Amino acid sequence: MARATWHGVTLADSQDTVIVEGNHYFPPSSIDTRYFRPSDLSTVCPWKGEAAYYHIEVDGEVNQDAAWHYGNPKPAAEEIKGRIAFWKGVTVEG
Repeated sequence: MARATWHGVTLADSQDTVIVEGNHYFPPSSIDTRYFRPSDLSTVCPWKGEAAYYHIEVDGEVNQDAAWHYGNPKPAAEEIKGRIAFWKGVTVEG
């Protein structure tokens, strides 16, 4: 089981993560959407495609662009389509 937490709050919890480049990608159904806010940031990975980001907000504190996903990845990364990964101080255990 993998769990993503920030400031003592569980953001995601799942037995069905996909690990790519050391990052756990959580299925959308495992995400607690109360803590996610859309971000305007997008980046491009040469082999995965374009990533979109979310800010994480817990008790009024915002961790900008701390989660990302690939809504329409390139074929080589199809297994992470729609799944969400974390960084910027979000702890992922599992």
